[in-house]
Amino acid sequence: MNLLKSTSLIVCMVLAGCSSKSEKPAEVAVAPEPVINHAWLDEYEPQLRDALKDSSFELERREGVLVVTALVDASFNPDRPGMLLPVTLGPISRVAKLVENDDKTAVVVLGHADSTGSVEINRDVSRKRAGAVAAIFRLSGLKHDRLRIRGLGSDMPRASNELAEGRALNRRVEMILTPQPTLLALIGQYSEGPAAAPTQVAAAEVSKAK
Repeated sequence: MNLLKSTSLIVCMVLAGCSSKSEKPAEVAVAPEPVINHAWLDEYEPQLRDALKDSSFELERREGVLVVTALVDASFNPDRPGMLLPVTLGPISRVAKLVENDDKTAVVVLGHADSTGSVEINRDVSRKRAGAVAAIFRLSGLKHDRLRIRGLGSDMPRASNELAEGRALNRRVEMILTPQPTLLALIGQYSEGPAAAPTQVAAAEVSKAK
C-alpha cells in the first residue's frame, strides 16, 4: 500500500513539473526594432549642410542617422596622422557647436584606414584620427554619454583597396550623428576587435556639402 502511494506521489510530481514547464516557457530577450526619427533627420540635415558649407566634407543620410565624412588626405597632416589640418577646424567646430546645443543628439566618431600596413597599425592610426576629431566635440562639452569613438582600421572599406583612388576613399573619419537614445545600440554595431562590423560598400545619397 505504501509502495502504491509513493508511486502515485512520484507520478503527480512529474506531471506537475511538466505542466509547470509547459506553462512558463523560457524567456527570450528580443531587441526592439530601431525607430527612425524622420522629424529629427529633416531638422538636422539642413543645419549640417549649412555648418559644412564650402568644406570638402561629405554628408550622407543613412538608416536613421546623418554621417559627416572627412577624407584623411584632405583633413590630416600627412606626417602626423593624429593632427587635423587647420582648414578642417572650422567645419568640425560648427558641427560640434550644433550638437552641443541639443542634448537629445549624440555622436559616434569612426576612424578608418586602407589595407596597407598591419592590422595593428591600421587600427591604431584610425583610432588616433577618430580621437583628434572627437577632441573638438569634447571641447564643446560633450561627455561620454553623448560621444563615443572607434578605430576600425581597414575593416569597413567603402571602395577597393586595389587602386590608389580606392585606398584614398577608405582613409576617412566618419562623424555619425544620431538621436541620443539610440547611441548604445549604434555603438554596439562596431567592434575594434578582429571580428569587426561587416564590410561596408559606399552608400547612395553621398554628396559633398555645399
